[in-house]
Order: sequence, then structure tokens, then C-alpha cells
Amino acid sequence: MRMAGTRVVILAALCSALSVFSARVGAGSAKGPSPEGAWLGALPVSPAKSSRIVFIIQAGPDGALAGAFISPDQSPFALAASRVNQANGRVTIEVSAVGGRFEGTLNAAGTRIDGRWTQGLASLGVAVKRIQPQEPPQPYPYLEEEVTYSNAQDAVTLAGTLTLPSAGGPFPAVILISGSGQEDRDETILWHRPFLVLADYLTRRGVAVLRVDDRGVGGSTGDVLGATSADFARDVRAGIGYLQTRRELDPQRLGLIGHSDGGAIACLAAVAANDVAFIVLMAGTGVPGDLIIEGQIVSQLKLAGLDQAAIDATVQTQRRAIDVVKNETDPNQAREKLRDLGCSEAQIQNALLPWFYFFVTHDPQETLRKVRCPVLALNGALDMQVLAAVNLPAIEQALREGDNPDFTVQELPRLNHLFQTAETGWLDEYAWIEETMATAALEALGTWIEAHTKQN
Repeated sequence: MRMAGTRVVILAALCSALSVFSARVGAGSAKGPSPEGAWLGALPVSPAKSSRIVFIIQAGPDGALAGAFISPDQSPFALAASRVNQANGRVTIEVSAVGGRFEGTLNAAGTRIDGRWTQGLASLGVAVKRIQPQEPPQPYPYLEEEVTYSNAQDAVTLAGTLTLPSAGGPFPAVILISGSGQEDRDETILWHRPFLVLADYLTRRGVAVLRVDDRGVGGSTGDVLGATSADFARDVRAGIGYLQTRRELDPQRLGLIGHSDGGAIACLAAVAANDVAFIVLMAGTGVPGDLIIEGQIVSQLKLAGLDQAAIDATVQTQRRAIDVVKNETDPNQAREKLRDLGCSEAQIQNALLPWFYFFVTHDPQETLRKVRCPVLALNGALDMQVLAAVNLPAIEQALREGDNPDFTVQELPRLNHLFQTAETGWLDEYAWIEETMATAALEALGTWIEAHTKQN
């Protein structure tokens, strides 16, 4: 699994929806419905009060189950399950960190587990229901086509899905560009498929949408280990070239929508040629990656309750690590210095990738000043990965300095990095929020695109 956001926080010792699944525990059963997914229930702690509980279960490649427990009314943070097991129709989840155990029976439809939560002397009956992510209803009232095309310069084949309104045309079109990490065409994260929801919404409004597997994912080829966002921008350029060959589409109304680091990629692709009609930045970055990471650390440690001295110490250590990445040219020396700073081997490996060097040294403002087409920049007020208060002003400043004649910058209340309606914005919430993308975000984006693609 990947977060749509920065690829690595070098020194992060934070509990997140990524880390709680890392330990393989228990064993899954091949018989009956799978318990994989997010489950929500309410513990009757008193006659007048209940407390929500969330279980998250995921199977590894070998079928072994891992999981996490969240008590949203007490804390937004996930606790790793010490054991998850499914046998003979029974699902067991143990959370040793709180001395808790849930055991229940999964129904035949795989939608509900009826059981008991035991913690200390308390034993409470509780039913948990599977959280169903937001999915577009079928049959779709538009055309859907599997497509492939090439980035000849880099010898990469890209595979994706093109959705087209069923009547009329030629249509405006957009390419969806995912954030960091290897993403599939739906930008799948946990059980959510944000790009599927977004593509469906826009196509129903008369805009064709191309969403594509990243290099090395799904039907796309290419090695990502040596690639940077500048290389991914060439993949986007190849997508623009492909859309320009489609007779159903209007080549004068082709736009780009980039999520998170995909926003920086969209800008790089747009300034390479004068053929992009508009850009939408969804949680796009306006400052270099080292500042993005600092913002993540500070916001998440504050939410975790750490005092300012501890936060400052973590930030200073982070800065020393980033300084190594930026300035140490000898890979062996860089590894030793990062190791001395407490980085794990996996963190060191990621930190020394070309992508990460580009991320922490590239200033998005330099590219934004060159963008001449209309721009919409959206950010959730509860985004803890790309902070609205840091990035939106930087985006607006760069567009003004570049004399861009048409841009809109908007902060959307209560939305997180995935544009879900959230409570805290903490990463662990992504899994158990049923909403994949808030109506407010979809409407803001769709209305703006419609206004900028109308034909006179």
C-alpha cells in the first residue's frame, strides 16, 4: 500500500495506516468470505453512551492476516493488532496494547461480524459492519476503453482507461496524474479508488478522462528506481500526444489534474509545450519537498501530543538527514551518515533514490511562474501531508509573480489529503472513512473545469 503523498519521511516514527499492517500475524482461511477491509461498530459503554471501534484487516501475499484497531472517539491513532485469525467462520482480533480481544462470526455475505469485545473485566456484545467505500454505480452512462501508448523517448509503454461521454463531441479531456509512489490507474489506497470516482464524476459531466497506471504498475512498463518527477512528466506528455490523436476529443481543451506530487508533475508537463488548456492541482505542492516533510512531521507530532522541544529536536534531526541527501555525493558516506542519524536500511535506500533527491531539491514555484494556462489549486484544510497553510499561499504567490492571468486558489474545510470529509486529517482515518472523495471537492473541480471548457 502507498500513501498518496511524499514517498518517504526519513525519520518518521509515526503510527500510520501503512505501518500497522507490516507485521504478519495469524493465518487466514481460504474458506468463506474474506474479512479483509475496514469494520466499524459501536461499543455500548453505558445506557446513554457508545464508543466507536474500527478494525482494519489486510492479508499479505501468503494469505497471512494483519490488522489494526482504532477507537476514533478516544484517539485518531491506530494500534497494531497482535494477532488476527480466521477459522471455521470465526474472526479473532487481539490488541495486546490495550488488553483487548474481539471474536465474532462473519456472516455469509461478508458484510457483518457479530461478536464480543473483551477488555479487562468487561465483555460487551458488538456487531461491526464492513465499511463500503464510495463507488460509482453501474452500468456507466458513458463509454470505457482500455488504451495503451508509448513514451518513445524513455521506451515506456503506458496502459490506462479512457472514459468518453456517449454522445456528442468533440469533448474536453483531462489526464489524471497520481502522487508519489507507484500507483495504479485508480490511485488505489486501502479500499478507496479516488481516480475511479473522479473519472466517473467528470465523464458524467461531459469531460473525457484518461487515468493511467504508473511506470512498472499494472499494464505499464518501465523501471522507476532511476526515475524522477521530470521523467514522469514525460509520461504525461506522451498521454497528451495520445489524446491529440483521438478524433472524439478537442485538442484545444486538454487539461491535467495532478494529485499531491502529481501537481508538480502536471506543471512540469504543461510548461514543456503550449498545448495544455488548464491545470488542476489537488493538494499540489508549492514548496520544496524538504519543507513538505517538515510540515508533515510538525503537524503529526502536534496531534500526537508531543511538546515543542521534542518536535524541534525531531525537525533538527530531519534537517541533518536531508542535508546529507542534498550534499553528500559519495553513496557509501551518505549511507553511513544516515545510519548514524538513526535511519533504517529501508529509509536509507529510499532516501538515496534519484526521485527523493529531486523531490527535496525541486522548487515548484519556479515551474509555477512559467505556467500560462488557467490553474485551479484545491487543498483540504485538514490535509496533514501537504499542508494548505504552507502550500496554497506559495502556489498563489508564484502564479502572481508569473503574471498568470487566470487562477483560483481554494481551501476546502474539513477535507483531508484524499479530499475525504475527516475529523482530524490523521492518516489512519483514510481507511475507515466510507467517503472516497467529498462532494464539495468534486463540485468545486467540476464547476471550474466546466467554466473553463465551454465553447463560445
